[in-house]
Amino acid sequence: VFPVHLWVWREPTVTTLEAELCSRRYWDQEVKRAQKDAQEPSLVKAIIKCYWKSYFIWGMFTFLEEGTRVVQPIFLGKMISYVENYDPTDSAALHIAYGYAAGLSACVLVWAVLHHLYFYHMQRVGMRLRVAVCHMIYRKALCLSSSAMGKTTTGQIVNLLSNDVNRFDQVTMFLHYLWVGPLQAIAVTALLWMEIGISCLAGMAVLIILLLLQSCFGKLFSSLRSKTAVLTDDRIRTMNEAITGIRTIKMNVWEKSFIGLITRLRRKEISKILKSSYLKGMNLASFFAVSKSIILVTFISNELLDNLITGSQVFMVVMLFEALRFSSTLYFPMAIEKVSEAIISIQRIKNFLSLDEMSQCYAQLPPDGEIIVDVQDLTGFWEKASETPTLQGLSFTVRPGELLAVVGPVGAGKSSLLSAVLGELPLSQGKVSVHGRIAYVSQQPWVFSGTVRSNILFGKKYEKERYEEVIKACALEEDLRLLREGDLTEIGDRGIPLSEGQKARVSLARAVYQDADIYLLDDPLSTVDAGVSRHLFQQCVCQALKEKITILVTHQLQYLKDASQILILKDGKMVKRGTYFEFLKSSVDTFSIFDKGNKQSEPSPVPGTSTVISESLGRPLQSPRPLLKGAAQEEQDTENIQVTLPLEGHLEGKVDSKTYANYFTAGAHWSVIIFLILVNIAAQVRKGIYLDLWLTLSTILFGIIRSLLIFYVLANSAQTLHNKMLESILRTPVLFFNRNPIGRILNRFSKDIGHMDDLLPQTFQDFIQMFLLVIGVVGVMVASIPWIAILVIPLGIIFFVLRWYFLRTSRDVKRLESTTRSPVFSHLASSLRGLGTIRAYKAEHKFQKLFDAHQDLHSEAWFLLLMTSRWLAVYLDVICAIFVTVVAFGALILTDALNPEEVGLVLSLTITLMGMFQWCVRQSAEAENMMISVERGIEYTDLEKEAPWEYEHRPPPSWPLDGRISIDNLKFRYSLDGPLVLKNLDTFIGSREKHGIVGRTGAGKSSLIAALFRLSEPEGDIKIDGILTTSIGLHDLRKKMSVAPQEPVLFTGTMRNNLDPLNEHTNEELWNALEEVQLKDTIKNLPGKMNTELAEYGLNLSVGQRQLVCLARAILKKNQILIIDKATSNVDPRTDELIQTKIRERFAHCTVLTIAHSLSSVINCQGIMVLDSGRLKETGQPNDLLQNRNSLCYKMMQQLGKDEVAVLPEREKQDREFFLKFVSGLFDKISIWDLIKSTLWPK
Repeated sequence: VFPVHLWVWREPTVTTLEAELCSRRYWDQEVKRAQKDAQEPSLVKAIIKCYWKSYFIWGMFTFLEEGTRVVQPIFLGKMISYVENYDPTDSAALHIAYGYAAGLSACVLVWAVLHHLYFYHMQRVGMRLRVAVCHMIYRKALCLSSSAMGKTTTGQIVNLLSNDVNRFDQVTMFLHYLWVGPLQAIAVTALLWMEIGISCLAGMAVLIILLLLQSCFGKLFSSLRSKTAVLTDDRIRTMNEAITGIRTIKMNVWEKSFIGLITRLRRKEISKILKSSYLKGMNLASFFAVSKSIILVTFISNELLDNLITGSQVFMVVMLFEALRFSSTLYFPMAIEKVSEAIISIQRIKNFLSLDEMSQCYAQLPPDGEIIVDVQDLTGFWEKASETPTLQGLSFTVRPGELLAVVGPVGAGKSSLLSAVLGELPLSQGKVSVHGRIAYVSQQPWVFSGTVRSNILFGKKYEKERYEEVIKACALEEDLRLLREGDLTEIGDRGIPLSEGQKARVSLARAVYQDADIYLLDDPLSTVDAGVSRHLFQQCVCQALKEKITILVTHQLQYLKDASQILILKDGKMVKRGTYFEFLKSSVDTFSIFDKGNKQSEPSPVPGTSTVISESLGRPLQSPRPLLKGAAQEEQDTENIQVTLPLEGHLEGKVDSKTYANYFTAGAHWSVIIFLILVNIAAQVRKGIYLDLWLTLSTILFGIIRSLLIFYVLANSAQTLHNKMLESILRTPVLFFNRNPIGRILNRFSKDIGHMDDLLPQTFQDFIQMFLLVIGVVGVMVASIPWIAILVIPLGIIFFVLRWYFLRTSRDVKRLESTTRSPVFSHLASSLRGLGTIRAYKAEHKFQKLFDAHQDLHSEAWFLLLMTSRWLAVYLDVICAIFVTVVAFGALILTDALNPEEVGLVLSLTITLMGMFQWCVRQSAEAENMMISVERGIEYTDLEKEAPWEYEHRPPPSWPLDGRISIDNLKFRYSLDGPLVLKNLDTFIGSREKHGIVGRTGAGKSSLIAALFRLSEPEGDIKIDGILTTSIGLHDLRKKMSVAPQEPVLFTGTMRNNLDPLNEHTNEELWNALEEVQLKDTIKNLPGKMNTELAEYGLNLSVGQRQLVCLARAILKKNQILIIDKATSNVDPRTDELIQTKIRERFAHCTVLTIAHSLSSVINCQGIMVLDSGRLKETGQPNDLLQNRNSLCYKMMQQLGKDEVAVLPEREKQDREFFLKFVSGLFDKISIWDLIKSTLWPK
């Protein structure tokens, strides 16, 4: 074992280096050559250039290996000839016979050595090729352009990394047999011609017909693989979306819909797999039946030609055909099958690698020392085919110390503007000059698995003083104190246990800690409450980033006065750009009114302080803040990004017999299993050396039936097991998805299911046939020469002990190999979600190194599995070689007691047994190792389930009539061992009342919604119209409440399917819902209108538009209870106000709970609940709370820096009148005036 470990630790370094060599050198060269010649690049050429030398050299081993197999029958024939002409007095002939026996033994031993050397090195080549291609796929994923992202999905990339690249492991082993097989057939034909003459051509004709037929199968394999791969892409993509949006699916009661959708995709996929499996079954059946047919036809032809044939010739002919059996009737058709499938996989990978990459790439460091963002006449399209540009004619310049605020309605192009600066948006005209290092905060905050600290550092060295300043500036101090382990708390794949606001501030802290030159902030203030928002703007944007270039997209219009420039966008066009002072300079009174409203909250300018920007910009003057202490140069303070993935548990010991029983009975009833066993026995009855026409035909027939039946049963087992896994997954609580990274779940639905579909049935078929053949061969040998049992029985015992010893290790190695795949998929999924952030920080190389590290870990486990399997094979074959040697020399020693037929039979069967016996033992061990995938699948069929979807006693169909919600002593935690996130809540919401829920980010507002929907079981009582929510089924509860979540979740498909997945509403109802959320015109302007296809996660819509689609979805349900969980946080104030008005009108007779950060969103509610640290601090009517200067609600207003209770209504009225007067006089075009009016001061 020690040398194995040395190999394991050395191998990954080589594979990673080769991966980079293959991808950067050969593939890139091929791409350049193709571009030069105006051709498509060929991945096959790149692979050949990289690996042809080593592959060709090791390929010569198989030529020598098969050469030794052809020589063995010659030595066997000479030995039998000696026995036929046995002369006890002829010592010279005896010595020659001993030489033949030694030659036979040497051939057997040399074959074993060459065979395993060849397969070991071919598997290494396959592994290196697989790792290299995976490296290339991930590297490509990090470079994909926005248009390319619309042409692929996470599911497709996961399928490429799990199933398509596996073809390289398989094709490399058998590819050489495409030329070795025919060469060996020619050599055998020549030897047969020398022995029996022209009659050998009859048998070879059967072989040639078979080979031609199997070559035709290759086209079928290609076609089926191509169709299967597309269906698998769709299934894994849908599974990925289901896992990602599991909260939305559960709250909307869509589990059954998704089970039906994925099951239908799986049914289509399995139908193609079953056809492919039938072809594989035919190939395997031909392997076991064709040798009999060839021998039968040859000897019939020989008899018809009246040719005499001796016993030695008979056995030599049989063994020569037996030599062809593996190379021509097993490995050759397998090579055709694997090559056909590999060609499709290579084509799919090549298509992915040929997708468009980001065309723009701006220098991060200024060549002339000037840091600047300069945009001139920018026009760009997300889609080349689109007629309307995403951005059109934009021009602006931002210099250090300036803050550019970008505002506009939903879908105006604000995020696209930042994408253009990042180089993500393809430009059709204009110029974008970016000089300086960029830090970017995306609109939907992205965090990866690891500690809070590692997410903030993002590869930078930890410097305590600087780090603490960043934490303070980003208002994270209190949040980190509430976490169990502070900033060393590990967060999961989806950011659990952080709230959306906390994730946004972690993303902001990451940007600030980078100490970049240019900061692009995409609305980071919308996901936090008003007090934190003000802190972030003052302490972070205005203070910590004061000397930086900052471009802030925001809907928080109260901060515009502090901006150096304001850019107003609508429909991708610039409506107006200027300073706040320029907007107000037409009236001195206007400025004084704004100034009056801020006297209490804004610090006075420091006298005599120089400013970076001109005084006319209206920005409060503060002393310039030096760079964060400890800021170091970019190249001197970086280190590896620390990603932490939770360890995946696995079973130990042997695979339980129940696993086998569950697997086989999942595909067929016990009666079918018993019938299958009987067919297997029938196929082997009297299958010996004796030839009979009808027996041979019946053997072939039963062999084909057996193969097809095995593949049918096991394909059905895989389908049934997949469906059980799927249903079990969607019945688990949300906690399961919080604890398990997405890659871990996808691993079981891609790689493990792929093993059950592809490799496991073939392995079982191989093992069953080999096992029955071995039983038959041993039976014939013992019946012919009973003393052979003295050797066979110990041989069987030794093999059994070796198998037991091997499986003790290999089972756990296989489990390790399975679990080490999961981090690869998790890292990929996480990287694709944070692609914009990774590219903005130029962290592609760091994430590539992380991916390679995950791959290396998997390669170590895989290589160890390869080595242990080869160790068993070598031991088995060496023991078999010793067995052949003993039998060969024993037969010569006991020549006096044996006749030539017995010697020929025993020797031929011994050589045959040598290959069969060890292959049978290896396949039995491989079958058990493959059963680990079944074990992992069955493990997911027995997960902890949430409460039943329906109980026998269900609430009345009209429930709830009034929508009264009573909460008594509510405690809530997301896991049994987790901390309480809601503590002793007591409140009552009356019939049809409108209540707002406010509180600091992380206070437990969204957790209250989780408790209402029972995403985890709450403690205490929640009653709706007097019915205890825990006393009814989850579906009966959840389908009676509508929710619009903060984090919008859309699925691949049409807009109509996203609005109405269950197809319950008319087109008129859908359009009305879109009109109520101000999206009707936007959707009508799309090319396909309601049938427009949405990209994965709805990426072809803005985040605000996605939120509005989710809100429309909730409105469509027409339930008595509507919950709005910060569903308009990424929406402009005008749209937000219109939506709030519509909701008040539309749901006047419903109970509405509105969670909001902005008090203006809930100020018209009948009641407000204020949460803090999981406790209900106060509740009451808005007027009462605002009039109480000691209330938290009043303090939240004060945190805005304005006396909202006394001043806000009057000032809003005055500000609107002055501003509209000013704007109407400034612009001649009424459309521009209307836009400014509606954008900045909604009615």
